[in-house]
Amino acid sequence: MKKGIIALAMLVFVMGIAAACGSDNGTGSGDADFKVGMVTDAGTIDDKSFNQGTWEGVVEAAEELGLEHRYLKPNGETEAEYLQEIGNLYDAGFRFIVTPGFKFETAIHNAQSRYEDAKFVILDGAPHSGDGEVVVNENTVSIFYAEHESGFIAGVATALELQEGEAGFIGGMQIPPVQKFNWGFQQGIQYANENLGTNIEMKQENVIYQGTFDDVAAGGQIAGQMFNRGVDVIFACAGGVGVGAISEARTRVQSGEDVWIVGVDVDQYEDGIYDGDQSVILTSAMKKIGQSAYDMIQAEAEGNFPGGETLTFDVTNDGVGIPDENPNLSAETVQQVEEVVEKIKSGEITVSAEQGDLFE
Repeated sequence: MKKGIIALAMLVFVMGIAAACGSDNGTGSGDADFKVGMVTDAGTIDDKSFNQGTWEGVVEAAEELGLEHRYLKPNGETEAEYLQEIGNLYDAGFRFIVTPGFKFETAIHNAQSRYEDAKFVILDGAPHSGDGEVVVNENTVSIFYAEHESGFIAGVATALELQEGEAGFIGGMQIPPVQKFNWGFQQGIQYANENLGTNIEMKQENVIYQGTFDDVAAGGQIAGQMFNRGVDVIFACAGGVGVGAISEARTRVQSGEDVWIVGVDVDQYEDGIYDGDQSVILTSAMKKIGQSAYDMIQAEAEGNFPGGETLTFDVTNDGVGIPDENPNLSAETVQQVEEVVEKIKSGEITVSAEQGDLFE
């Protein structure tokens, strides 16, 4: 009897330690039947981009609701590796899983049928089996963003603030969301040049896709080459590659040069700080990914999860734009940008999501 009691006590002790060790990447208690999980895409949870922005939304909603929340990082970027971590979350009792990025498309297509009692949110992607046929089951929500509108607004703000000079663009992978940021940015600059009295030039040689989202060194090198060619501001839409561009800009500003970066996805102002609260981030073209994650968790908590739907977040529902606070933009620039935003909302200005005659 004594041996049995001792064994039971040891088991409880060990289980307690295991539970504590498993909470390093998430906390919370509350509704045991509603646990929120996230699987990260390429990069880390503090990538200053998609992973971090999504996770911040998850954390905010989960903490408000008192929910257990956790993220897992796959060993790689294959469908099998993503599915493994989705399965690990499911086995641990997580029935609400958020995935940031198009690379999860085939994994979510598989998971939504395999785990029918779970809910899935895929940001910037739609579930498909690899053949391009999209299938959004009733337990899944697919969310997209009007990146071209966000890029347009950032382009207008950039042109208005600098008035004249040269702009460049550094993209990560040449995929639709990144391309639309680029095309929107170019249209924003053109609009400001034609309607608001600015004179910003953008040359084809200064529109470059690096090909990854994690080569920091390459981002710094490409940015350095652009700055050497006379570029004054770079729209860095490239994850970790963009981090390298920001670092290069900080170094140059500290050496006395006058160069800028336009951030992406989230407000990257703090990432560009080089002295006190001064930053090389002029503004940021944002997709409010954290807000999307937050909204979907809240919807599930309220019994209103929009399963089976494909949603688009754009200017009309405040799903994209620039930060509410832009320390490097003048009050006059901010006012003019707000007027442009209202014109997009009313339909007076239409931003194209296609390349047209814009630089690729």
